Amino acid sequence: MDIDAVVGDVGSFDPELLQLPELSPFALKASPQIAEDLYAQWLSLPQTGRLVKSLIDDATAGIPINALGNSSSANAAGSNSLPSMFQAGSTPPLSPRSSSGSPRFSKLKTSPSSLRSPLKVVSEPVREAIPQFYFQNGRPPPKELQEHCLSRINDLFGGHMDGLQLHEFKLVSKELCKLPTFFSSAIFKKIDTSCSGIVTRDAFVRYWVDGNMLTMDTATQIFKILKQSDSNYLTQADFKPILLELVATHPGLEFLHGTPEFQERYAETVIYRIFYYINRSGNGRLTLRELKRGNLIAAMQHADEEEDINKVLRYFSYEHFYVIYCKFWELDTDHDFLIDKENLIRYGNHALTYRIVDRVFSQIPRKFTSKVEGKMGYEDFVYFMLSEEDKSCEPSLEYWFKCIDLDGNGVLTPNELQFFYEEQLHRMECMAQEPVLFEDILCQIVDMIAPEREGYLTLADLKGCKLSGNVFNILFNLNKFIAFESRDPFLIRQEREDPTLTEWDRFAHREYIRLSMEEDGENASNGSVEVWDESLEAPF
Repeated sequence: MDIDAVVGDVGSFDPELLQLPELSPFALKASPQIAEDLYAQWLSLPQTGRLVKSLIDDATAGIPINALGNSSSANAAGSNSLPSMFQAGSTPPLSPRSSSGSPRFSKLKTSPSSLRSPLKVVSEPVREAIPQFYFQNGRPPPKELQEHCLSRINDLFGGHMDGLQLHEFKLVSKELCKLPTFFSSAIFKKIDTSCSGIVTRDAFVRYWVDGNMLTMDTATQIFKILKQSDSNYLTQADFKPILLELVATHPGLEFLHGTPEFQERYAETVIYRIFYYINRSGNGRLTLRELKRGNLIAAMQHADEEEDINKVLRYFSYEHFYVIYCKFWELDTDHDFLIDKENLIRYGNHALTYRIVDRVFSQIPRKFTSKVEGKMGYEDFVYFMLSEEDKSCEPSLEYWFKCIDLDGNGVLTPNELQFFYEEQLHRMECMAQEPVLFEDILCQIVDMIAPEREGYLTLADLKGCKLSGNVFNILFNLNKFIAFESRDPFLIRQEREDPTLTEWDRFAHREYIRLSMEEDGENASNGSVEVWDESLEAPF
């Protein structure tokens, strides 16, 4: 190795590597040229040349070299330190210091850690164990909860060494699973995959405890019980088994046992109502997120605990089903279970305009499930009727907004509002009603809704106003428009007395009373007291 080559690399050398105790490293850093000159002078010393040569020889021979440049070879036997550029005795002596009186010395003495440079101190990072927060098959139950559940399982399965049959499984659903009793068949079939008709203790433990169902919230439990194994959503067919079990076991529905046709219709209507309110995407696929956001779980628990099914207003009321089905039956004059435009125009004593009925049958708000062209099926009618009779709920506002939005651009302009109001105005004139000009109606609507932007209405504007349902009544339902203008004080007082009831609840209650009175009148005129007379034209 050539020493001249080392000298040529002076410009890239760190001054601190000189390790000159005679000079301060801060002075060298402040004047880099001094460091370069000193380094070049140091390399020119004879001792330095001998030291470098010995280091090269040691490296060639494979002898370890220490960091200070000391060599273990014979050539460097007397070189235990780097040679100094200053002659012995040329360095001025340091001023004497008192080891007892110097505050600097006492500080260094009491704090040995301060002798080291803070830049060279590397602190070990604190390793904090992060607990597992994701479990692919659900969070395992805590040991205490698992032991308590196993104890209850042993109590319920005790005395049934071979397992439990379906009719014995209701207590398990209620006491252990904390789910409505009409879920017992669904849980039983989920465990008894071989259709043996028996669920053993071990099989239940594997499904409920080992499967971590125990720690899931109620909505997730119901979702996993009802859905198909290869799906991540619920369909209408997934709800059919629990609804049929509800009909077969609920004390408030015992009178339907002799009419299986109406058991089916009741179950279908409940399912349609569930998807109308909860499946906000409208694609017929109910997700876990939608299930958790809705009020279905609370309604199911209420239906399981309440003997009078008509008190369960959300989804399960038989009176509500009765009103929907009888309305459909009245309009379906040929009883082919399909409704056309001429049938629907008679709804509510001809309350609707032809233009809005045309929009409904154009399937703009919702595609018909009926496979017959120009015909509306029972499910389609349920969606229509719920939207028509409760325009305060969000599904209804979305339904009718799509109908009025002629160009589908997401806003309602004055021209679109006027298009539908023109027929209302003509009908008022034909009925000798005092007509209200569209300009006045438009001002009333703007004052009522207070839209965010002037010139048009958005769906968000309508959802943010409690009176937005009246806008649609003004545009295409003459009877409700007149009722809104007259402001019936009796209805206003009813709404204030029980604000928890929705418009649909009040409508269904009034209609059920009317229909039951008509039914009683027909039975009296026929000399019969049998309510379920199938010879009558009406279904009930």
